[in-house]
Amino acid sequence: MRIGRLSKVEIRELWTHEQHHFSEWLSKEENIELLNDTLGLTLTEVNKEVYVGSYRCDLVAKDETTGIRVIIENQLEATDHDHLGKIITYASGLDAQVIVWIVKEAREEHRSAIEWLNNKLIKNISFFLLEIQAYRIGDSLPAPKFEVIEKPNDFIQSTKSMGIDKEISQTQAERLNFWTLFNDEIIAHGKPFNVRNPSTDHYYNVALGTSDAHVSITLVNKNNTVGIEIYINDKKELYDRLYENSEDIHQDLGFEMDWQRLDDKKASRIIYYIDGLNFQNHANYSSLMDEIIHKVTLLRDTFKKYI
Repeated sequence: MRIGRLSKVEIRELWTHEQHHFSEWLSKEENIELLNDTLGLTLTEVNKEVYVGSYRCDLVAKDETTGIRVIIENQLEATDHDHLGKIITYASGLDAQVIVWIVKEAREEHRSAIEWLNNKLIKNISFFLLEIQAYRIGDSLPAPKFEVIEKPNDFIQSTKSMGIDKEISQTQAERLNFWTLFNDEIIAHGKPFNVRNPSTDHYYNVALGTSDAHVSITLVNKNNTVGIEIYINDKKELYDRLYENSEDIHQDLGFEMDWQRLDDKKASRIIYYIDGLNFQNHANYSSLMDEIIHKVTLLRDTFKKYI
């Protein structure tokens, strides 16, 4: 068996200009997916060269499943103070909650600065520092790869946003454990949908291909169930259009869902419950997660045809 060796490709050989080449490349849907896989986000609605005063942020996007604003600053050189100041200016001017700084080389002083920002900021704001590298094997095409140099500490971020200075509760710890194991199962299943950062939240969102709705997995331990739902943010006409096709949707799914228009609220939901969740007994976690992944994938693929 012949085995090749990885060789590093000079970044400037692939993209000679940050704005016209790298930002343009990264803004394409198939390439932003590489960043999504690295960050655990579902970036969509990517805009290039967004003005903040007299400056321009390279890319501004929205995380489809949470609706938060994400800014991306590209620097195909070693980090410097100028770009560090820019990302803070852009975050303030665009009210972003996630800031991504992509560089050729991260200097130690700037790595430390990003770590400090993640640990000390009061607001629930997350900074990512990534290096962009590229490799090839023999005469193969160059393959880009994002290397995470600094990222937010999920425990610190979640507790700060709630104003809590104590350890997480037992329920929160069980949720974090569940989502961590769930991510392993998603990867084992070939990643039918994007892996998200595990958290202490009771929900886990999956992109549906629209900013109007998403799939949400909710842990309801008091009822020993896991809810799988189509969550429609604020669009009753979308709910009504889907409801008109409910019989066909149920036939495609092979099971019926509970349709909740929720007239007294902005949101609507279409939900199905899976029994068997028990934070005190993890024996069935593997089979439970297998069913969740199967049904989430089925929901996503089915509802995409009607949205």
